[in-house]
Amino acid sequence: MINRKIAPAIKDAVEFDITLKPYEKFTLDNGIPVYVVKGDEQDTLQLEMIFHAGSWYEQESLVASAANFLMKNGSSRHSALEINENIEYYGAYLNRNSYHENATYTLHCLTKHTEALLPMLQEVLLDPVFSPEELAIYQQNMKQRLAVNLQKCDFVANRFIDKYLFGEFHPYGRISSMMAYDALQSESLKAFYQKHYTYNNCKIFVAGNLPANMITLLNQYFGSTPWNGDTHLIRPELPVQMADEKKHRIFNDENGVQGAVRIARHFPNRYHPDFPKMMVLNTILGGYFGSRLMSNIREEKGYTYGIHSQLYNFRQISALNIQTEAGRDVCEATIDEVYKELIRLQNEPVPAEELNLVRNYMIGSILGDIDGAFQVIQRWKSLILNDLDEHYFYNNINIIKTISAEELQHLAKLYLSPADFYELVVI
Repeated sequence: MINRKIAPAIKDAVEFDITLKPYEKFTLDNGIPVYVVKGDEQDTLQLEMIFHAGSWYEQESLVASAANFLMKNGSSRHSALEINENIEYYGAYLNRNSYHENATYTLHCLTKHTEALLPMLQEVLLDPVFSPEELAIYQQNMKQRLAVNLQKCDFVANRFIDKYLFGEFHPYGRISSMMAYDALQSESLKAFYQKHYTYNNCKIFVAGNLPANMITLLNQYFGSTPWNGDTHLIRPELPVQMADEKKHRIFNDENGVQGAVRIARHFPNRYHPDFPKMMVLNTILGGYFGSRLMSNIREEKGYTYGIHSQLYNFRQISALNIQTEAGRDVCEATIDEVYKELIRLQNEPVPAEELNLVRNYMIGSILGDIDGAFQVIQRWKSLILNDLDEHYFYNNINIIKTISAEELQHLAKLYLSPADFYELVVI
């Protein structure tokens, strides 16, 4: 019998041996690769179709995101309303997203309804019409949303810090505008769609409780023909054009009580050996609720409700971005305190107790991130789309478990010098 008076032993997360569940790979008849992670926790599945159709590939501003959105808004056989009603009838959800490099369509549904929903997904992906009426509605809605968001200091700050870091003509720094929405044309959207949403520019990721004939169904609807032609894309090389001036102040709302603060610098991308090490240092700095920035600027000074730092996971070049919203009268003081924390990490080794806490937090987060088929496929998707494998995953875990305080201090001296950061305040 268990003695309830004796507490069980506590085991640190770093002591666990983490294993990334492997995927199964299939190839449809037309060559589309399908990556599968099965899980029977629930009778649901997630089907994600991914295309190299992000803003990196567009010749006209906003075409990639508009094409991605409007594909779902009408085919030659069904209106936008009919498409949405068909999907909602089965309690399913069809989401679409456009990013810098990729664009996606993701279906979440009950396993038993998969076969009934695939014809509509096929219609959305293979037969969009981009009607002028739907485009006009999209333009009006997006312009109204932009007008509202431009009144928000945090929205303006996010736009401008990327512009300063990468340049206004680079996909990472390009921003939306009323003129760009007005310039969208149905023919341009059709041309972008026909070039980028092709069978040989597609990868499929499936997770969950799959029907026994899942691959047969995918072959039937997406693998039987070379749909939309045979386009071979070449990823263009686009130079980063960073701003010359590093300190910027923008007055956006004279009646506002808060200001948005952004402090950012360039950083090598995920292929650089310092990137996984910097993930640990970034967590210490501002990557979780108990970070240095939160403890100082939120808990001690009371300047903000929250402050955090993050590493962008962009393909070409990354960035380290520290961001917060603070009282407009303490924005400058907030920046001073951020720089003090950067300098402290350069001058003082991270104490062993704090480093151990961060190790356990990061490993615990990874354990949560691979708990279930949906989470596992997301991890594999990130690796596969960036031409990486499981060795990268396990190497990152090893770095979290073994990196020393001396290595972190060396990283801080390399990458956390205040003079290297772009500084923006929007009030």
